[in-house]
Amino acid sequence: MKNIRHLYARAGFSLRFEDLDTLGKLSVKEAVAAVFRASENSDPTAIIAGNINYKDFLLANEGTKKMFLQEQRQQEKALNIDWVNKMSSTDAQLREKMTLFWHNHFACRTQNAWYAQQLNNIQRSNALGNFKTLLMEVSKTPAMLQFLNNQQNQKNHPNENFARELMELFTIGRGNYTEQDVKESARAFTGWSFKKDGSFAARPLQHDVGQKTFLGKTGNFAGEDIIDMLLAKKETALFICKKLYRYLVNDVPNNAHIGTMADIFYNGNYEIKPLLQYIFTADWFYTDNNMGNLIKAPVEFIVGLNRQFYITYQNPDVVLQFERALGQVLFNPPNVAGWPGGKNWIDSSSLMYRLKIPSTVLNGGVIEFSGKVDPEDEAFIATTRKQKEAVTTKIQAQADWAKFMNSIPRGTGKAAIAQTLLTAPLSTGITDIINKTTDIKALAIELVSTPEYQLC
Repeated sequence: MKNIRHLYARAGFSLRFEDLDTLGKLSVKEAVAAVFRASENSDPTAIIAGNINYKDFLLANEGTKKMFLQEQRQQEKALNIDWVNKMSSTDAQLREKMTLFWHNHFACRTQNAWYAQQLNNIQRSNALGNFKTLLMEVSKTPAMLQFLNNQQNQKNHPNENFARELMELFTIGRGNYTEQDVKESARAFTGWSFKKDGSFAARPLQHDVGQKTFLGKTGNFAGEDIIDMLLAKKETALFICKKLYRYLVNDVPNNAHIGTMADIFYNGNYEIKPLLQYIFTADWFYTDNNMGNLIKAPVEFIVGLNRQFYITYQNPDVVLQFERALGQVLFNPPNVAGWPGGKNWIDSSSLMYRLKIPSTVLNGGVIEFSGKVDPEDEAFIATTRKQKEAVTTKIQAQADWAKFMNSIPRGTGKAAIAQTLLTAPLSTGITDIINKTTDIKALAIELVSTPEYQLC
């Protein structure tokens, strides 16, 4: 069961108690097949119905502009909350986990929520498909073309921003191209633009049709040719696989394992599914040094908590507050390189928030320690009860405790409950919590309020 828990921690966001009976009977190979089967279909987000007309915005008076901006903020918020809800409830955990990976790999900011939704859906539909298709479609989205200034990339006035990031961050990585390659590549992407309806437009009058020399080859290259040549370099497969290894396996790269991953990815024409199947069925994926060693990204932490305890938010703004406090607001990466991840997720401030959020959401900010109450503690208990009521009123979050408790298979011991909630091995401190806590609800809250819960 340890391997199945590990699989769901990495290929998804958590393993629920309700899944233990079914999954406990499966081999790793069967469980991996079940993970992929659940993620076969893509469920596109459609929370944003249409594009805000920015031409009207520019011509509007101040009062109308204010309304435009308010609508824009509401759309951004709605898109964020919708994705969190999707991740928190879907059976297609692997597809959403990989959508989150590509969301960071192709880090992009846009004030147009409709464009952001389009990009998110492209990443979702291709999350387990073909990387070349994904790369080509992402590169032609209004969100990315706008973010990396390719709208300004025209014949005789090339803008190098998109061409540079395409190589440095999306494909072969720094050190595998020259400044001249950037300049020549930028010329190939001149004229790449988009229409008002968000569809791609290649504008021939703005395109440089001259000869370009890129990565040692010369020709009248267009943008598609540049992408093909970048994918022909095995450095691209290595670059992607190293990032994926750090996302799914270990922050410390294992060059031998990454090399094998790159062989499969490159020789398989950049098909993502066979690469993931190899990772999840490899013996080394389930070794002790690769278990419970990754720090959960803030969104993974929030979503995992939501899934495990069936949490609903009457005040969705709370989720956005959590994201801001923990340093990962969906659709708003810090820069084009995305969130650095790993140990960068944790500092003294964010760790304090992480340890407090579970009790805040699940029990009004209170961790109830079990044991006999002394008379002098009664005043303290009364105070915490008032605090709990105040926090619950403010947060407006509700865990379905009845569903959680009923989902725990009959006869499950406290240690097994702890091991399901925590993927890391049980430490002495966790064992002490298990031994002293008799109430299952109090035990669950205390366990998810530990540093160990921050790991997957």
